[in-house]
Amino acid sequence: MAISTRGPGNLAPQAPRRSLINDPNVRAIFFQILVLGGVVLLGWYLVSNVLENLARQNIATGFSFLDREASFAIGEAMIPYSPASSYSQALLVGFLNTIKVAVLGIILATVLGTIIGIARLSSNFLVAKLASIYVEVIRNVPVLLQLFFWYAVISESLPQPRQALNPIPGVFLSNRGMKFPSLADDPIWTWVGLALVAAMVGVWLLARWARKRQEATGQQFPVVFASIGLLLALPLLTWVVGGAPTALDVPVLQGFNFRGGITISPEFAALLMGLVIYTAGFIAEIVRSGIRAVNWGQTEAASALGLHRGEVLRLVVLPQALRIIVPPTTSQYLNLTKNSSLAVAIGYPDLVSVANTTLNQTGQAIEAVSIMMAVYLTISLGISLFMNWYNTRIALVER
Repeated sequence: MAISTRGPGNLAPQAPRRSLINDPNVRAIFFQILVLGGVVLLGWYLVSNVLENLARQNIATGFSFLDREASFAIGEAMIPYSPASSYSQALLVGFLNTIKVAVLGIILATVLGTIIGIARLSSNFLVAKLASIYVEVIRNVPVLLQLFFWYAVISESLPQPRQALNPIPGVFLSNRGMKFPSLADDPIWTWVGLALVAAMVGVWLLARWARKRQEATGQQFPVVFASIGLLLALPLLTWVVGGAPTALDVPVLQGFNFRGGITISPEFAALLMGLVIYTAGFIAEIVRSGIRAVNWGQTEAASALGLHRGEVLRLVVLPQALRIIVPPTTSQYLNLTKNSSLAVAIGYPDLVSVANTTLNQTGQAIEAVSIMMAVYLTISLGISLFMNWYNTRIALVER
């Protein structure tokens, strides 16, 4: 039988019992609960205080005002709207106008910024310096001042509608905007649009199939030419089957303005130009730095394989630079979208402008501001999610 050699003085030391207050994990949870409780109490106090003040001043709360008649006109609308429409319809018009500016602005700013960023790296001294001057000037002038500048240029440099410039038959330029012919109403155009959407889906499926085919067999498929053919052929075939209508709605001067056709207003043009030119200056620097970050050995290796400069940039450098370019470019997309709220300064009826009018007429300040905040938050989160997905898709896969 084993005999213990430990005497009363040789007992194994025991770890000291630690109280809950000394446990770092418990303390961390306690302080988080304490902070959360403080935030909840502060929020409850602010909300109750606001509701009490509104009730004291007999100001109604809630969103029931959205069903009431708006009773104000909106200069530009992508959907049917009149002063007899509801406030919710008016806010929807403002939301769509904001989306239109944001989408077009992001596309054009990306193209322009990429071109200028590449131009800054040009071996041509004049091209590189002009691109540098553009970046330095545009980035250091506040975007609001640029919007005022472009609005003044467009509205002051163009004549009245009766003296409108007519550079191309059916196209008129005046201080009321640019008017050009549009397609006359016909049910076939809806089907042509659906055919175009179907062609886009087909292009996406074709690109996936071609990529998998190349990975399996090493053979390339002419995706670009096939995609162009599909995008042109399917809508064109739908148009021919539908009777091939060619009627146009040509703008005509009636009184002091033009009627018919499509209008690009001075406010929209100034806002789009200002946002695109301003944001492109920042994107240009992101593109330049992204290209610079690609190891020079990649360019040398591609040149040694016989690729010319354009192919080296398109096939070797830019795909690698995208991994660096995408994250900061996402911030610029978000900035462009949020900067579109400055449209109220030049009279373009975006969401902020329409919501301000709604606020002034109804007095529902909290609700109107909450709607604006929720919309911009949703748009920003949507852009971030898409760009994060794209960034993950092009990221290098570790093995």
